[in-house]
Order: sequence, then structure tokens, then C-alpha cells
Amino acid sequence: MFTGELRGAQWRSQATRLWAPTAVALIAAVVIGLQVTASGAGFVGPLRSLAGDYFGTPTSATVPWVGLGVAMVGLSARYRVWSLSVAAALDIVFAAVRVARGGALTLGNGPLIVLTGLAVLVVWRRWARAEQSTALRGVAFGLLLIIATKVGDSWLRITAILRPVVMDEYALLADHALAQPSWLLGRLLHLGGPVFNAALHWVYIELPVAAMVVAIYQLRNVSIGGWPRHFLIPTFLVLGLIGPLIYVFFPLVGPDFAFGSAGRGFEVGDFWPHAVPRINLSPRAIAFDGSTPRNCMPSMHTAWALAVFLHSRGGPRWLRMGGALWLVCTVAATLGFGYHYGVDLLAGGVLCLTVESALREPVRDRIGWRIGMTAFGAAFLAALLVCCRYFAEEMARFAVPFGLLIIGALVAFSAAFYATYFARPARPAKDRSLPVPGVFVGQGSSAVS
Repeated sequence: MFTGELRGAQWRSQATRLWAPTAVALIAAVVIGLQVTASGAGFVGPLRSLAGDYFGTPTSATVPWVGLGVAMVGLSARYRVWSLSVAAALDIVFAAVRVARGGALTLGNGPLIVLTGLAVLVVWRRWARAEQSTALRGVAFGLLLIIATKVGDSWLRITAILRPVVMDEYALLADHALAQPSWLLGRLLHLGGPVFNAALHWVYIELPVAAMVVAIYQLRNVSIGGWPRHFLIPTFLVLGLIGPLIYVFFPLVGPDFAFGSAGRGFEVGDFWPHAVPRINLSPRAIAFDGSTPRNCMPSMHTAWALAVFLHSRGGPRWLRMGGALWLVCTVAATLGFGYHYGVDLLAGGVLCLTVESALREPVRDRIGWRIGMTAFGAAFLAALLVCCRYFAEEMARFAVPFGLLIIGALVAFSAAFYATYFARPARPAKDRSLPVPGVFVGQGSSAVS
């Protein structure tokens, strides 16, 4: 037994030494390739954006602190105090100098500089192997989150270049099967007033904060008990890798841009949210500007918020309530601000459940369900995209049957997901016909406890 475990540990160590440099090289190649593309297309790429975050005006005050917060889980208390203190001090100094020069009052330089310094420190400092591995893994996840954000920003600009036309008329028709939820939520949010809208907008923008809270709770004991088999950050990264690829196949800009006041002259008309456009059963691709991202299908905010909700289920009540509240508010914001159609949210939810099915460990008696759940989710997502693109007219003409079919499939998928990954397997029932104490019967066989 001990020999087998030792061999397994040696194999994992060798595998880590092989894939880690490969992953670093692949990430570097992607970042450099995007930067070359960005320089040729005339927009800021990931490397220039990172340079600005180090020494200029950060594009986000939240993401660098989220990355540093994730890195803290792998460090000792002493290094956590020093790292957070130095990051806060640097942020204050950079912000003060920037404001004195007439720049914007924002944060983000300090945590990125400290996170980079931690990466160098962990690699070169001679710690115990287990301590160094834990610290390095935390720092790597923190840096990955920041780099993934930069890559995503560049990819959004590329989608506008690759797809000069958008398919919003198809999505509008398809949304008739869901009773046009964007128009409904848009009217309700307009009645909510500026304070309510500002709160929802903050929730929408600061989704990384919720993710950091859940991730840190999941990883709070990694320095003692090791890393869990599955946690939120890998799901976030995989979703960010797969979801944006679909943007190119089904480019959308959203109701407020295609049918509202944010279209800057490219909109079909100013309809959102006060009036649903007239049904046109012959949808066409709409030429749009070269800067607005085609980032609606699927809704990645919905996918990530659903991931936060799912991973908060294993925490205390305050974390579960927070995850549920963040999901509800994110869905309300994505629809109510005119950023997405209903079919976008469904696609984002299906994508999240599919990725979680592939990464999450099933309950003991449902090990074989993982492949089936992942295959069904992928087929469901593909079928939804095909219907929105090639059967949008039928979805609008037969709205009720299509709506019931789509919602029913999502409910069935969600129920199967719960049964596979959350529901506890039934305990073997006692065989009351046997007089011998301690004998139980389960799954057709008996065993002495």
C-alpha cells in the first residue's frame, strides 16, 4: 500500500515537472501572439495592458487584488501579513502620485507588483518541498487569473474584427420562445431607481470579488491539508477558455446595442426596453462597428455567477446566501441592462453545468454518469446554438412549444446534475428479516458492519 502511494506521488511529481514548463510556454506564446495581433490592429494588447498595470493606470482595481488574495492561501501567516501590507502601501503611493499628476484615482499597482515578487521569491527561495509547492501553486493561480483577464480583453476586441456583422435579429426571434425577458427586466429596472440600478451594476462588475471570497474559503486550509480535488478557480479558467470561442460562431452585441440607444448609429432602431421590435420572420445579419465586442452568446457572467453559486453550496449559510444573491443579481443585471438575451443566459448556464460535469467528482454510486452528463451538456449547448441560428423563425412562430422544450431540458439537466454531484447516495437499508444484529443488506448483497 505504501509502495503504491509512493509510486503515485513520484509519478505526479514527474508529470508536474513535465507539464508545468509546457503550460508556461503555451501561455507565453498565446500572450505574445495576441500582443502582435493587437499591435497590428491598433489596440492595447495583453502585454501593454500588463505594463500599464505595473507602472501606469491599472485597467482594474479589483482583479489584481483578487489574484493576490488567491495567492495568499498558499503562504504562511507571516508572509500574508507582509505581502498585503507592502501591496497596500505601494497602492497608496502609486495612487497618490497619479492623482498629484492629474490622473485617475484608482488602485491595482501594488498587488500585481507584490504578486510578481512572490513568484520570484517562491521559485528561488529554498523552502521545504511541500511548502514551496503549495505556495507556488497559489501564486500561479493568482497570476493566471490576471493573465486570463488580459487575454480575454484582447479577445473581445478581436471578435469585433473577425465578425463585422452580428446575429442579433436571430437571437431576438429565438427569445420569443422565452417571452423576451430582456425587455421585461429592462422595464422593471428602469422603475427601480438609480440606487437600485447602481447596486446591481456593482454586482455585475465586481463578480471577481464574489469568486475570490468563495475560492479563499475553499482553499483556506491548503497549507495544512493540501489542495482539494476540485475548486472554483479551474472552473473559472476553463469557462474563460471555452466560452469566448463561441463568440466567433454566434456574434451578438446585445439588445441595448442592436435595438437600443447604445448602438451609436448601427442599431436597427431605438426599441429597448420600451417596445419589442416588430417580428421579422426573415432575420438577417446586421453590420456593426469594429469596436463593440461580440460577447453575448453565451453569457459568461451567468456562467461564472452560476459557478460561484455551485461552489458556495459547500460553505456556511452566509456563503450559500451570498452565492445565491450574487447569481440572482447577476441574472437581473445581464437582462435588465440590455447586455444579453434570454437564450444567452441559458447557453451560459448549460456551459457552466457542462464544464462542472467534466471537472467535478460525482457521488460514489454515480461515477459513470460524468461522461453522460458532459456529453448531454455539450449536445444541449450545440442544439441551442443551432436552433437560434437556423430555426429562429420556427422558435418565434411556435414560441410556447419551443419554450417548454428548452426550459424542460434545462430543468432535467439541472436535476440530473444535482443527483450526480450533490445528492448523497442512499445508505444500505437494514434487513429486518435477519435476527442477527449488525447485518445489513444493500444492492443485493449483505455485509457485516
